[in-house]
Amino acid sequence: MPEAWLTGPVAGVPPLLQPVAHALLNAKEQIEEAIEALDTGKLAARPASAASIAWHVTHAIGSLDRLFTYARGESLSDIQRAALEAEQHPTDSPPSAAGLIADFARSVEKAMDQLRGTDEKTLLDLREVGRARLPSTVLGLLFHGGEHTARHAGQVVTTAKLVGEAG
Repeated sequence: MPEAWLTGPVAGVPPLLQPVAHALLNAKEQIEEAIEALDTGKLAARPASAASIAWHVTHAIGSLDRLFTYARGESLSDIQRAALEAEQHPTDSPPSAAGLIADFARSVEKAMDQLRGTDEKTLLDLREVGRARLPSTVLGLLFHGGEHTARHAGQVVTTAKLVGEAG
């Protein structure tokens, strides 16, 4: 199967946001393939003290949600802030691979729905990020959501190879 960006336009996603959609779909495929056969011990493993697979997937879910929230011009909710705090304290007993895959797939689908509903005329609208209210744009936040998610998917794939070979 070719990577998502080689499968043509994603239905309903504005042309300028196709790269974001493709990055998210590719990350979804990579994460599912990399972790579907791993047990919770391997998902929690931290080879050479690196972050665990479970942490990377959980962080990708949370950060995608936060970045897309800012892109809508909204502030984080108390639930989102609590999730961010929880990310700082990874657990040794993560959800199963099936649970992580399902949670990540829901996160990507929610993001895809937002991309489909984004008017290209708003892409350069200013947005503020975080409590410091740092400047960005709708496009900057959506693009960063895609590339940040792809970066963590790459970490998941690499770490899955390391823990898969170790056990």
